[in-house]
Amino acid sequence: MGRTVPTYRNTAESMIQSWNDFRRALPKEDRDMFDHMVNGIRMHASASTYAMFNDPFEGAVLSMLLEQEKELAALRKAASHEGLDH
Repeated sequence: MGRTVPTYRNTAESMIQSWNDFRRALPKEDRDMFDHMVNGIRMHASASTYAMFNDPFEGAVLSMLLEQEKELAALRKAASHEGLDH
């Protein structure tokens, strides 16, 4: 028997595909950043699957925010090593 409920990964990919018109309208440099941001959704698909959110967008947003926070933490750490923190 096949699955009756789509997996989170399939749902996330469908959500990402639905954003293609938005992506195409972005300037090239923004498109690259958008792709980087969307990859955060893919990276944390297992956690979103485990959490079983009623709305898959919730897992997508949390995944993107987590990746943003990780990048900010890396920048803070680099800045403190350079003596740039105030």
